[in-house]
Amino acid sequence: MKKWLQQLMIISVAFVTFGVISPNHEIWSTLHDKEDVKEAEHPQHTTQYAVHFDDPYFTGITTSEDILTEEELVNGARTLAFTKFGSKIGPVIEDEFDEVIFPQIEQVIREKIGEHVQMNRKLAISEHPSGGTSEKIFNIKDVDADKNLLLFHVRTEKRPQDGYFFNFHYHLPEDDYQAHHTLGDVYWSKNTPPKWLS
Repeated sequence: MKKWLQQLMIISVAFVTFGVISPNHEIWSTLHDKEDVKEAEHPQHTTQYAVHFDDPYFTGITTSEDILTEEELVNGARTLAFTKFGSKIGPVIEDEFDEVIFPQIEQVIREKIGEHVQMNRKLAISEHPSGGTSEKIFNIKDVDADKNLLLFHVRTEKRPQDGYFFNFHYHLPEDDYQAHHTLGDVYWSKNTPPKWLS
């Protein structure tokens, strides 16, 4: 019954606006997600907003001295970025990402992490980027101090009249990870992009 009602609403919006305004498909995918939860008979939770900086997925890959080099961190960063992009987004933005965004990611890693590498700190890079609509690409952590040093994120932004952009940025512990230090934007299109890891 809900599916029938949903289809009726889509047709009504298209008919009333003469096709000028199309229903936002993100709304319908959210409805489908909620229906799936109800069908699985999981208890409904109220919406809670929280930011978590603890990352249980850190790699155990280290050099023989148990210290990751800057080069290993940079290579891991590129691999994790393309893992997050998936097979749908990656091929479309690959060139612009490699030319504009990744050199800045590499520069930030070398500037912010170089001191820790010289001090022979044990560093780790998270193994898995977040999927869906989540922002996390990867984190770099000082294992000895159990502290995140850099959080690299990408946010999908919809700009009126222009379409969708991917905003690449990073967070630092100095400001409790609050400030967005922008690396750059990559244009997607006017169509809604697929979810991360797809």
